[in-house]
Amino acid sequence: MNPVTAEPLRQLLAACRVTDGASFVLEDHRTDEDGETGLDKGEGNKALDAAVERIADQQARLYANDRWSVLCIFQALDAAGKDGAIKHVFSGVNPQGVQVESFAAPSTRERAHDFLWRHAIAMPRRGRIGVHNRSWYEEVLVARVQPSILQAAPIPASLIGPHIWDERLEDIAAHERYLSRQGVVILKFFLHVGAEEQRERLLARIDEPAKNWKFEEGDLAVRARRAEYLAAYEAAIRATAAPHAPWFIIPADRKWLARLLVAEAVASALEALDLQFPTIDAGTRTTLLRARDALT
Repeated sequence: MNPVTAEPLRQLLAACRVTDGASFVLEDHRTDEDGETGLDKGEGNKALDAAVERIADQQARLYANDRWSVLCIFQALDAAGKDGAIKHVFSGVNPQGVQVESFAAPSTRERAHDFLWRHAIAMPRRGRIGVHNRSWYEEVLVARVQPSILQAAPIPASLIGPHIWDERLEDIAAHERYLSRQGVVILKFFLHVGAEEQRERLLARIDEPAKNWKFEEGDLAVRARRAEYLAAYEAAIRATAAPHAPWFIIPADRKWLARLLVAEAVASALEALDLQFPTIDAGTRTTLLRARDALT
């Protein structure tokens, strides 16, 4: 990327990054961020391609190094562009080194366990990148806004009350701290889409036959409670933003910019690990030379 445009992009990404939620206010983050990046859509797509190449290079090193793992969590309101971001950002990664998990409503078996269980068993192995489309945060978002979900959960009644949300957020923060201490790099992305842009995208799901399958009647019910969901997101981000598990509040009204910012965050986080391909000792080198002689 041209240095003239790279620095403004890094500055915008830095503004999106939240590592201390104490004073976090979601309204301070725009959905249609038009900060001076020096890029138009065409240039942005070229920059995205370059970032994807960087991710692919670093993913190969991550896989060979086999020590760290990376967990990318995607959260958003409906039609914010999670699926598209995941598709484009990880388009160049070796499928052997990445696993994508999409979490819908919990199954009966999953509901029989603690709320972190189904996510814990889907964690990426060392050397892999895990991409979670929705995550354990659903249990302090959807369940918080729709009380019937919590009421139907097989949890002792004595453990359910207004305190449960703070307790769950405390548990999530502790779990993420534990994971980071085990060598998991955690990156959490909230794709922040504006009300009008979301409306237009939902209309497109109705008006364009190729997108009809994406529309669910429940999308309208969620949209009607947009303010409640955003308040729940703000509470979750305030309670769990940390240097070892940062949130990125990604302006999502322009898809190309959202994808570029996510890709830049992933690429930069991997590069910060300073991953190197494993080296071999003199004995192994001798063995390789003997093998080479045998093959010639």
